[in-house]
Amino acid sequence: MKNRYKLLVVLGLFLTAPSLCVFAQVGINTSNSAPDASAGLDVNFNNKGLLPPRMTTTERNAIVSPAAGLVIYNTDEKALNLYNGVAWNSMTPIPAFVCGLTLRINHVVSGGVAPVNKTVEYITLNGIPGETTKCWITKNLGASEQASVVSDATEASAGWYFQFNRKQGYQYISSRIPTSNWINIVETSDWITANDPCAIELGIGWRIPTKTEWINVNDMHSVPWITWNEPYASALKLHAAGYLVFANGALLERGTTGDYWSSTQDDSEDGMCLSFNTYFSHIVFNHKPSGFPVRCLRNN
Repeated sequence: MKNRYKLLVVLGLFLTAPSLCVFAQVGINTSNSAPDASAGLDVNFNNKGLLPPRMTTTERNAIVSPAAGLVIYNTDEKALNLYNGVAWNSMTPIPAFVCGLTLRINHVVSGGVAPVNKTVEYITLNGIPGETTKCWITKNLGASEQASVVSDATEASAGWYFQFNRKQGYQYISSRIPTSNWINIVETSDWITANDPCAIELGIGWRIPTKTEWINVNDMHSVPWITWNEPYASALKLHAAGYLVFANGALLERGTTGDYWSSTQDDSEDGMCLSFNTYFSHIVFNHKPSGFPVRCLRNN
């Protein structure tokens, strides 16, 4: 009864005053309980919603000095609009992902994956022989550009390096970033989703390829991959991005060797990867503490 009385008083004040400041919490339909301690306005219904002001785009734009966080329902767009302090944003539903779209990703260090803040655009495609139904990105995670030749030794095309089953990426220009101590990994585990940088950075559904998927891609092209020429000639444009040494994280063989992690372990000390150079291209095991690039895919 007390809550209802308070509500009637508040509503009465709103009806009689053009502008009002109420320095109290308000609970609507909260029965005999107080409003939630974290809420200024607690609306409690299981069969009714909260109805914001409804207006056209023209009417919305006529609002003088809208406050950051102001919300209206736009009758032209048939969607909620939110003012972010600079401009109105339409809160329309995110369309379903379609392979072939370009992903624009804002990588930030605070996410625990990116070694540096940067924005990267990733082209996506499917139809890769051996795994035709999967959707792939066409450059390494964290790479600013696609490799220009198979022996491209630039940091821009190499992207970031990852230790097996670890989400932290490493950039290497003249030294390793971040410079934290290199991790020695001995554990019995495949690459788990919580540590998968593809899932974390690109979104739900994206992941590192399994060993079987790399075997299928390596073996089932019309011209099976024999040396580094075939991986680079494919639509994936895989190149010799080099690697970080398992012992200390130093950079080696950028421009001469390509090693790409799978999400599948061999044993507690080694993970499986696609490896190629001028002599061969095949699936091998390698030390889990090594830092290799990753390519991301998703079930289309």
